[in-house]
Amino acid sequence: MSDTNDYLILRELPEPITEDELDAAAEASGEALSELREEGVDIRWVDSEVLTDDDGGIVGTFCHYEAENEDAVREHADRAELPATKVTRRGEPLSGE
Repeated sequence: MSDTNDYLILRELPEPITEDELDAAAEASGEALSELREEGVDIRWVDSEVLTDDDGGIVGTFCHYEAENEDAVREHADRAELPATKVTRRGEPLSGE
């Protein structure tokens, strides 16, 4: 990737979803990423953490993307029909134990 920044995206869901619904969302995300790259947008998914409630329902994700700008991240969310509750630039990570 050329001039990209790291972004962290909080995706809060209005209602818990299942693993199958998460898989469908991931597929839609991949299709939106492919479309954007074909259009010359510099964006790449790095990884995601899944957020669950006490019953194991999926209530959101915390995603890490590399992208040319925040607009690219938000356009991806719109095309994939995913929430982008909060989009922020990623700072230097802290190490765990």
